[in-house]
Amino acid sequence: MYEEMVTARYYEERLQEEYLEGKQPAFDISAGPIPGELHLAAGHEASAAGVCAHLRDDDTVTAPHRPHHVAISKGVDLERMTAEIFGRRTGLCKGKGGHMHLFDPDVNFACSGIIAEGCPPAVGAALAAQKRGTDSVAVAFLGEGAIDQGGFLESLNLAVVHELPVVFVIEDNDWAISMPKGRVTDVKNGAQRADGFDMPGVRVDYNDAIAVYEAAEDAVGRARAGNGPTLLEVQVHRHMGHFMGDAEGYRPKDEVEQLKRLDPIDRLADDLRAEGVDDETLDDLRTKAEERVDDAIEFAKEQPEPDPEEAYEDVFSNPPASTPATDGGTVESDATADETGGER
Repeated sequence: MYEEMVTARYYEERLQEEYLEGKQPAFDISAGPIPGELHLAAGHEASAAGVCAHLRDDDTVTAPHRPHHVAISKGVDLERMTAEIFGRRTGLCKGKGGHMHLFDPDVNFACSGIIAEGCPPAVGAALAAQKRGTDSVAVAFLGEGAIDQGGFLESLNLAVVHELPVVFVIEDNDWAISMPKGRVTDVKNGAQRADGFDMPGVRVDYNDAIAVYEAAEDAVGRARAGNGPTLLEVQVHRHMGHFMGDAEGYRPKDEVEQLKRLDPIDRLADDLRAEGVDDETLDDLRTKAEERVDDAIEFAKEQPEPDPEEAYEDVFSNPPASTPATDGGTVESDATADETGGER
């Protein structure tokens, strides 16, 4: 768990460096090696490491728009994930999804930029496991700002009705973008949402990987044994803005510095030392993690970008007939007429 957490932290520190290249002094979201938005989860690492420690490759995990720490703990291919974030052809989604829409079927991981969107697919994966008679489970990670969304509440209901093997993990970092939780949600403890659906609801009140591990052990074990869903809320801390470029004018001036004193990585390191792990071992784990991250970023930067024509591949429908092409010609649609005369 410690190695995964330091990997995730260093990974995001390096992404931050790469992302800002070419985007300053006047912030240009399209410039630099990483195009588009970037949402980082420094301070969230304990929730992913503590939960995913109980999961297998055949278990399904869905994550929100702040997904890297979850992906790393679930075992997503780091080189291909990084290539995707850099928009390269060898990325998980051929460079078309970016950092908010990662998908790795080898370990059953997906994420989305749509709030609470991962809850229904996780319920679907849990239903599939139940119908197949396997003991696979599904886990949906979401932020505390998502607990009022219909997709989340409907998913809780369906999971309970069918006693599905799914765990919902709320990462409570106190901020729904720039809005403090208390101004938009009627409960201080998001795990209380479970009360309305007759399912267990558990909250871990502090940002601690071991406490998350213990709570998740019960929740995942309950799901794997066929005893239905659990709602788990974990207190985490967001060390960075909602997105890269966020001025964070809404946060109290000294909040981030105070939160860094509660860093879950430092807390776990202290716990390991108390159990007899020496600093040399911890340093070796950190060095190994940093080398892995640096290699993945170098790999990604060396990969080819997609050809513009590839924008028309892997889509749900063909482009309209005579769509202008990049070479000045046209791209002819191969859409065919159905029996009613309309295009299919």
